[in-house]
Amino acid sequence: MKIIFAGTPNFAEVALEALLHSSHQILAVYTQPDRPAGRGLKLVQSAVKQLALSYQLPLHQPKSLKDEHEQSILANFNADVMVVAAYGLLLPAAVLSLPRLGCINIHPSLLPRWRGAAPIQRTIYAGDTKTGVSIMQMDVGLDTGPVLLQREYTLSPQETAESLHDHLAKLGAQALLQTLDLLEQHQVRAQPQNNAFATYAEKLSKEEALIDWIRPADELAREVRAFNPWPVAYTSWQGQSLRIWQAIPINIMHDKAPRTILHAGPDGLDIATTKGALRLLQVQLPGSKAISIADFYNAHHALLKVGEKFT
Repeated sequence: MKIIFAGTPNFAEVALEALLHSSHQILAVYTQPDRPAGRGLKLVQSAVKQLALSYQLPLHQPKSLKDEHEQSILANFNADVMVVAAYGLLLPAAVLSLPRLGCINIHPSLLPRWRGAAPIQRTIYAGDTKTGVSIMQMDVGLDTGPVLLQREYTLSPQETAESLHDHLAKLGAQALLQTLDLLEQHQVRAQPQNNAFATYAEKLSKEEALIDWIRPADELAREVRAFNPWPVAYTSWQGQSLRIWQAIPINIMHDKAPRTILHAGPDGLDIATTKGALRLLQVQLPGSKAISIADFYNAHHALLKVGEKFT
């Protein structure tokens, strides 16, 4: 099939790589314009752009697809289908109908659950034990189009957003190739989504990552995993922001106020919550790298007294 590919981050790069090693023809690659990043705010190429350049693929980086000139460029490709994966730009209705078979999207959830910007993180945050990928026929709504194919994935107990991202990127690439084969053979039957079961995955914010010790330990442990590697859960300690990269819930009974240190040692730092305790296993102070709790305890054990507040 003749394909236009639109994507930007690593999740999309995996799908593009799979297409490059398939029998399908990539007519053009669309990705977002280079963005400033890092302390120097230097322009950084997206993962998809870097891969496209390495294969010398025709590359387009429009700021918008609402412009009629950009739409005419797309139309002139006479593509069979446009594959979209975490592109980050809105596709107007006029663009959705340009390819012969329309536009299809790789979405990292089992739609209609977790439509929106952050399905991977919200899956973990909510405590879901099962997720997957959906290949969806795009329409003008937000992840509301009919589903062409789904593949399930069972989360591990210590799944982080990073590990789940990597698993679903691979699963999404496999599901995409299977969907394209079925489309070629006219064997796909689109299934409308049941809007009654839809949930929305709101965009993440740094403010949301602040640990609220009033909440139960199992919820906080999910938050730590959901926000790894960004924005990273954090709390205050000794007047500094302390990032928490790894933690597990401890199911113990206690009568201490939230934030009280219940246990401190090289094996873990247990902080009281309203239900159970959160055991910190990997943390990071400003200007330092992430370290094990053993190293943190050895460096700061004089300030980590059982019975005192972790503040």
